[in-house]
Amino acid sequence: MDSDGSFVPALIVVDMQEDFCPPNGSLAVQDGRSIAPVINSLLSQPGFVARIATQDYHPADHISFATNHPAPNNRPFESMVAVQNPAPGKSAETKPQQLWPVHCVADSPGAAIIPEIDIRRIDTFVHKGRHSQVEMYSAFADAFGNRDPAVTAQSVNLAIAAVLAAKRVTDVFVVGLAGDYCVKCTAVDAVKAGFRSWVVEEGTKCVVPASWEKTKEELGAAGVSVIRADDAVVKRLAGE
Repeated sequence: MDSDGSFVPALIVVDMQEDFCPPNGSLAVQDGRSIAPVINSLLSQPGFVARIATQDYHPADHISFATNHPAPNNRPFESMVAVQNPAPGKSAETKPQQLWPVHCVADSPGAAIIPEIDIRRIDTFVHKGRHSQVEMYSAFADAFGNRDPAVTAQSVNLAIAAVLAAKRVTDVFVVGLAGDYCVKCTAVDAVKAGFRSWVVEEGTKCVVPASWEKTKEELGAAGVSVIRADDAVVKRLAGE
């Protein structure tokens, strides 16, 4: 870490949970388990001042679960429903929500972090998506971009931006699942929250593998740097 405080990095490991991993995950990402060694290597780097793991932690009646809606508009991966902004006075604002199989129900085996991840090195666990009526892909904000803890308190168990700010973090490194959803949204919102944001390419996989090139373009346009695991900035984490 630079002595002048210009580089104070944190690592966010996004949703490395059983339901997002083969062979039995209800919303398994192809080769999701294969990135664990890269993530563990990053977790072991001495430069991080915070190592945070996020987990989807939905109630059983979550609005994104296809089974919570009547046919015929309840096909996972296909159907959409309208959700309302939970912020006070903004309930008239709606947006479409894609429906998913039931996944990562709070306290269920599917919500657990896979054993391949060295959770002994994790110092903070973030449970997100707890509000039954709104999705939360990003660890920083709900689907409507609400970041005010007064609004997101029902969605997430702690305000991650405040955790990072308390440690004077300047740079956020994001890995995990999935690259085209929660990793992307977390990395983009890290920029909006005032941090330099990095995604380590070998440390993520996508729900739709073919979407990664487009996702990288979206990340770049939002100010996120997509890097390889051997990038010079990663080597700084090891004091090289």
